[in-house]
Amino acid sequence: MIIDLRSDTVTRPTAGMKEAMFSAPVGDDVFGEDPTVNALEEKVAKLFGMEAAMFCPSGTMTNQIAIRLHTRIQTEVICHKYSHIYLYEGGGIMSNSLASVKLLEGDLGKITADQVKAAINPDDVHAPETTLVSLENTMNKGGGSIYTLDEIIPIRKICDENGLKLHLDGARLFNALAESGESPAAWGAQFDTISICLSKGLGCPVGSLLLGSKADIKRARKVRKSWGGGMRQAGFLAAAGIYALDNHVLRLTEDHARARALGEMLLKLSFVSEVFPVATNIVIARLEGISPEEFLKILAEKEIKAVKFGPDLVRFVTHLDFGDGELEEFGKRVGKI
Repeated sequence: MIIDLRSDTVTRPTAGMKEAMFSAPVGDDVFGEDPTVNALEEKVAKLFGMEAAMFCPSGTMTNQIAIRLHTRIQTEVICHKYSHIYLYEGGGIMSNSLASVKLLEGDLGKITADQVKAAINPDDVHAPETTLVSLENTMNKGGGSIYTLDEIIPIRKICDENGLKLHLDGARLFNALAESGESPAAWGAQFDTISICLSKGLGCPVGSLLLGSKADIKRARKVRKSWGGGMRQAGFLAAAGIYALDNHVLRLTEDHARARALGEMLLKLSFVSEVFPVATNIVIARLEGISPEEFLKILAEKEIKAVKFGPDLVRFVTHLDFGDGELEEFGKRVGKI
């Protein structure tokens, strides 16, 4: 049995999800005629208390479309230096929007209102105009760390006072909400746009949604079209999203519990000097005396997959296909290292 903990994107559709997909009514989504896509978009927009939503192939696309909406040439995005939009989206801030970026430090990948305020550029010919702040929840490079509303509301206030837009890369937002107990609608009230990924913790094969105002989503559809993201009978994929929202959200805390147990197992290894605080389903281990490549080779020999996450870091992500049996087996195999 291979234990794949590289990401929560490696999951496969459950039997119930497959049934929902194959039985979905479909139409041409570019014409706005796919009833299942429309139902998914309406469902998620209502859940977050936002006006509209748009289904896309990936979270990278929804994030990059949001950046395009809120920037223009010679403007700047404020984000953490470890943000997914900066590190893992192919230089899209520059190549898609011709915008600059200001990278901030911050504990476990998070930034504060005071940092945002200090990072806003003055009205000066020498500096790009600051137009957008982007946050990430949960924070991938922070080990799945969580923002709470108490941290977000002051940032929203700074944005409002300075005429800035606020975007959320919420690829794993449902993981954060499962832990905090905060409502999706409360989060929707704080952001101009939110990107929600269906193919991570929720276990769908494909898909993300961009949420925002009706005006922003209308503009977003044109950007999506120009980037080749318009899909036709996409309802087969959207049906998986509806099924996941109805069946896979409450179970996310199970992934978190297994991640904490996994982290405790890793700490028993002599060459693991630290495990980042495990808040959700991401476990990051810091190594000492062994390289990530060497550790990953040892794990591969035991049919365990993980990923290098820095010069001395390895990441593990729990998910829908990693149950108690897999956790027990992981402990047995790692215990023999």
